[in-house]
Amino acid sequence: MSDYRLAFKPAIGLYGQHDPSAVLFDDGTPVFGIEEERLTREKHATETFPTNAIEACLEYRDLEFDDLETILLPYDPSLRSRIRSHYLTDALRAPGLTRKLSALENTIVTEAQSRLAPTKQIERRLAEIDTPVPPIELRSHHRCHAASAFHPSGFDEALVVTIDAKGEYDSTVVWRGDESGLTRVHTYDHPNSLGLFFAVITEYLGYRMFNGEGKVMGLAPYGEENPEIERTLRDLIDVGADYDVTEVTKRWGTGHGVELLEEVFDRPRKASPEDFDQWEKDLAYTAQKLTEEIVLDIVQAYSGVVESGNVALAGGVALNCKLNKRVREETVVEETFVQPVAHDAGLALGAGWIGQDPASVEPLSTVYFGPEYDREQIESRLQTNKIAYAEPDDVEQYVAERIANGALVGWFQGRMELGPRALGGRSILADPRTAASRDRVNRFVKHREEWRPFAPSMLEEAAEEYLVDGQPAPFMIDAFDVRPEKRDDLEAVVHPADGSTRPQTVREDQHPRYYRLLSAFENITGVPVLLNTSFNDHGEPIVNTPTEAVKDFYGMGLDLLVLGDYVLEKPTQWIDSAADAGESVATVDPASSGEGTARSQPDEHLVQ
Repeated sequence: MSDYRLAFKPAIGLYGQHDPSAVLFDDGTPVFGIEEERLTREKHATETFPTNAIEACLEYRDLEFDDLETILLPYDPSLRSRIRSHYLTDALRAPGLTRKLSALENTIVTEAQSRLAPTKQIERRLAEIDTPVPPIELRSHHRCHAASAFHPSGFDEALVVTIDAKGEYDSTVVWRGDESGLTRVHTYDHPNSLGLFFAVITEYLGYRMFNGEGKVMGLAPYGEENPEIERTLRDLIDVGADYDVTEVTKRWGTGHGVELLEEVFDRPRKASPEDFDQWEKDLAYTAQKLTEEIVLDIVQAYSGVVESGNVALAGGVALNCKLNKRVREETVVEETFVQPVAHDAGLALGAGWIGQDPASVEPLSTVYFGPEYDREQIESRLQTNKIAYAEPDDVEQYVAERIANGALVGWFQGRMELGPRALGGRSILADPRTAASRDRVNRFVKHREEWRPFAPSMLEEAAEEYLVDGQPAPFMIDAFDVRPEKRDDLEAVVHPADGSTRPQTVREDQHPRYYRLLSAFENITGVPVLLNTSFNDHGEPIVNTPTEAVKDFYGMGLDLLVLGDYVLEKPTQWIDSAADAGESVATVDPASSGEGTARSQPDEHLVQ
């Protein structure tokens, strides 16, 4: 009989504000996982209870609450009391007597709830889904991050570092991971928060915290050394293994920090993230530089204490792939593992692994934990909506040929990925060989800033040929320098400012169809690489269902949509190649000349 446990991360009340998710474990193994945003279609699903994600986990195995042994929550609100003085001081800093009294009242109520009834709100929301509610176990936030990094790493022992904005009371934690589990070595209490420090920079540059940090990281290489900016930031913070950024982060949120930066730089915050000047690029560069410096000093200081050259990382800051590259390249580091679902959505994974012997957890090689749709489900939806489609005899060969000729492709295959990266399940694909290809995806498909780089998927066996220090990297969570002699082959997926890229390497056992597509593209072009970006329009979550994929296909500048075995095409498309920019090319019928079977005739391009 199966031992089912449900782990989920809420984003309400005492349990954080963003990226709720749920993961179903069967005998200690995650068998299904999904982020709430994929189901509500609200990016990051802020201030949301993951009702839909919980129901999807139960539906996957046709379960009811009675079938669950326990529910695991990756927060222990009672631990908040360790920084009670901070919450009270923060409330007293509120402007005006009325707001001060209101903040104090909220703080006192929250403290009482966290100690006397930490799960009451959760139990009430669960009872709206099903009853009786199973027993609930609380797991501390950063310990869940740490387990998500160490347990599936394959390491026997490791230095584990978890870095985010805030857990219950901690913002950065150093751990020793070994066969007995996790031991806390050093804690940096909130508000001494690297995650919040980088969020302040993000907001000052016109983006939003918990959403724009990756864009600031991508902007940083366009910047340069700026002694004035660096001197000003170093006057505000202390770097090194004993870092202190609380002058910038002492109030929750980013308001205080942004106002402080406006004062010390004598420049207002950027109203919107458009047309960055050199000073703003230099600020991004300096913030990235200082963040890297602090984390590298922590790794250097504690690798000897833990007596291991292995490093495992998790927490929202570990989504910073340039930081992860620097850690991997550090001389004291032998190997690294970064949890691909490093942000709060990955807490549910850690909550399910904490109680297990680390050696019993299989090394993580894929994150295809989400829903999938079979041929019948896809075909039924297409026929119901009278949408023309075809079924080529060799889908991978046909799509590879179209990409090589300049087509932009929506690729919807198998189970959806858990985490922020599309890894061949819900992807937009293009030719990686020209800058024109990159610009077309930015302009016509993703509708985003044209300076932002894209990432590649490549055959794992090609990593050493294309990447400096090339090695398996299946999650797009680490950056590598592209070998100079290969940069012309990968112009669309190399960061223009520093020659780096954030690759996904693919083995046949990880995603057979995606591997075959990459192999077919290599046979045609000699390049075993594709541009791969997430299948979503600007500002929306990655698509989950065939219906969402079709809607985005007709709402974006895609040329092909591949839903499982089926191919949808638009009547005409504009292929902006390096040779013939703007040339109008008629759609090729994959069902013609004996290449496959055409199905249905288009009556409308609406999906209900």
